Amino acid sequence: MILAILSDIHGNLEALETALRCIDEEKADEVLCLGDVVGYGANPNECVESVRALCSHVLLGNHDAAAIGTTSIETFNAHARRSALWTREALAPENSEYLRSLPLDYRTVDFYAVHASPNEREEWHYIVNQSIAEEAFLAFPDEICFIGHSHLPMFFREGGARGVRIPEGTVHFPKDGRYIINVGSVGQPRDNDPRLSFGIYDTAERKLKLRREAYDIASASAKILKAGLPEMLATRLRLGV
Repeated sequence: MILAILSDIHGNLEALETALRCIDEEKADEVLCLGDVVGYGANPNECVESVRALCSHVLLGNHDAAAIGTTSIETFNAHARRSALWTREALAPENSEYLRSLPLDYRTVDFYAVHASPNEREEWHYIVNQSIAEEAFLAFPDEICFIGHSHLPMFFREGGARGVRIPEGTVHFPKDGRYIINVGSVGQPRDNDPRLSFGIYDTAERKLKLRREAYDIASASAKILKAGLPEMLATRLRLGV
């Protein structure tokens, strides 16, 4: 099966629409979204509706949970808190209910998937180094776990020395290892590359193709400013941080 894996759309409709056009080109059999459909961007309703229509499976992210009031925003920075409260007010009731229905994880015979970490899933831990990854490996038995949350495309091999940034292109994950794989962010990349990021995974070959694609950042940024959201949220899209 050819699986498209999206994460961290964050209300960025321009990035999502471009990613979906790329997925059509890749002829993916299914689309999996690892969560954070909303938050930060100015089109939460449109993004929820697109994801709901086109994704086979969608997971709950921390910003999704913040938008429906099921997780605390006390640890969010000021910009994230302001965005969460704005999104909570902007969401149509039916889209809030949809987010409320989302699960925390998804498992197939080929992989496991969560938004942040398989270790204490509702605590939304960031897996950003090997030490944290080793703790996470103890929390699931599967050979491969896909995650989002950090917005950084990278993978960790169990027992490895350090995390490895995933370059644009194809990476093979041999069966002699266990891996935690992050496909990056569609709507708010943070690896100094403003192009959207998502994965195309071949379950039979255990190969991940990382797609990077430019999108209309100017329009997405202008909408953020027009909505009265923090200017930094618009600026960071142009910088990829």
